[in-house]
Amino acid sequence: MGFYSRHILPRCLDIACGVGPVEKQRAKVVPQARGQVVEIGIGSGLNLAHYDPSQITGVIGVDPDDHIWARSTERRAAVDFPIERIGLSGESIPLDDKTADTVVVTYSLCTIPDPVAALREMRRILRPDGEILFCEHGKAADPKISRWQSRIDPVWKKIAGGCHSGRDIPALFAQADLTIHDLKQGYIPGPKILGYNYWGRAT
Repeated sequence: MGFYSRHILPRCLDIACGVGPVEKQRAKVVPQARGQVVEIGIGSGLNLAHYDPSQITGVIGVDPDDHIWARSTERRAAVDFPIERIGLSGESIPLDDKTADTVVVTYSLCTIPDPVAALREMRRILRPDGEILFCEHGKAADPKISRWQSRIDPVWKKIAGGCHSGRDIPALFAQADLTIHDLKQGYIPGPKILGYNYWGRAT
């Protein structure tokens, strides 16, 4: 792993994923979490401040990047619920079936190499009465914007840590045999090519 991936990229991702409009999206989704939470792509811990500590028993974070995880130290220290980390990508999660009351995934399906496999793992570890809470950027509804997403994707994923600019988020959930409820979508402030968001819950 080169200097860019170790030092520059984690800082850039932390800043980009913590801007105001993105934080507002997190605040719509994350406080709904209940019970034992498994967070896919916990990264630098940007979601931690949004959990309702009176409603959760703990968070198990799944993320393969040690350098981004190192940036979560102060955020972890600021909360009073247990946090563990599994240093792997989401396609294979070493947890028992029906472990989680809530699975949280925010701005991570864009980067996971096999997002459908990861969603199937989320379904496996979810308890029957649990739900997946998600907020992701993805394929824009405007065909002109989505075409530009396709054009920039080969370059964008190289400079943005594997992030794909326009994955079809609802289609990924459908391929994993998950049902989306209360789906909302639309542009958030910022560049339209990266600003089309999908959020809601799935079972």
